Amino acid sequence: METRILGEALTFDDVLLVPARSDVIPSEADVRTRFSRRVPLNVPIVSAAMDTVTESEMAISLARLGGLGIIHKNLTPEDQALQVTRVKRSVNGVIADPVTLAPGASTGEARDLMEVHGISGIPIVEAGDQVVGILTNRDLRFVEQDQKVHEVMTSEDLVTASPETDLHEARQILRQAKVEKLLLVDGDRILKGLITIRDLDNLDRYPAANLDLKGRLVAGAAVGVFDDERVDAIVEAHVDVVVVDTAHGHSENVIRAVERYKSAHPNVDVVAGNVATAEAARDLLAAGADALKVGIGPGSICTTRVVAGAGMPQLTAVANVVKAVEGTDVPVIADGGIRFSGDIVKALAMGAHCVMLGSLLAGVEELSLIH
Repeated sequence: METRILGEALTFDDVLLVPARSDVIPSEADVRTRFSRRVPLNVPIVSAAMDTVTESEMAISLARLGGLGIIHKNLTPEDQALQVTRVKRSVNGVIADPVTLAPGASTGEARDLMEVHGISGIPIVEAGDQVVGILTNRDLRFVEQDQKVHEVMTSEDLVTASPETDLHEARQILRQAKVEKLLLVDGDRILKGLITIRDLDNLDRYPAANLDLKGRLVAGAAVGVFDDERVDAIVEAHVDVVVVDTAHGHSENVIRAVERYKSAHPNVDVVAGNVATAEAARDLLAAGADALKVGIGPGSICTTRVVAGAGMPQLTAVANVVKAVEGTDVPVIADGGIRFSGDIVKALAMGAHCVMLGSLLAGVEELSLIH
């Protein structure tokens, strides 16, 4: 029997950090890190891909504060892609591909688009994306029945600027014109982008926001091992990172899924998990994983250890995987078992790049908005 015991293993409650002398004050602390090879974090906090935790509202709120939300997969591929789109469109420097409508569309269609995408205005374009007007909530406020968009849109004295306009210039133009949306058009009035005062205000309000190279909030989404259609849909919605989310990540199906998703979308990071051993880490690294998610059964509502009798105390599991990825640029994500803020510190001290939270986010306002 003793030969089958691997050795001592530790969880968060088993250890404490020994205090030492420090000349760093809290305001000077730099907690920037990475979730995966190419996806940054300004704070090492990620929300779990649970249907009771993360949809677009949670993902938006966390990304604004510098973290990341992983949208759960208990949705149709279309609905999950829509959740990703809501995150990506919630904050922009310049909206390069704004939602548009034709002049002959109905005001009912406009209202539906505004509700689905969480926007308050739509550029109106004719064939070839030539701008002929803009429709805002203000234009729709007193429209009681369906009308054609061209009957109620604003078409005269449109506030426009060249596509090269920077954000500082845009703010000045918007303030001087006392409008909320700036249409970026070329010399032929072809729509090239949109800047909104709401986005500019959000950029000022959330200086630590986790943004992609186009100034949009970073978003992640979970998938299964046979979810090629889902992966295609969320990548088309501009997801930044795909998370292969399974209870046992050291399996042939997960390894093949990582290889397949990376081959189909080489420019999108793929995170794999969950694992707890060095061998699992090495196999997923060989498959091309851009980060490894660690945790077999430590979560407060996870039943893996009870039902399957399988698992590994979380601190030791993190240590195993951290050691296995030494010399690579692959981050390690500690997923589960976080009951107190001090557990986050212990996971990071053990070498994890960030932690994934579920139960600690329960009860916050963003959860009440999940349908």
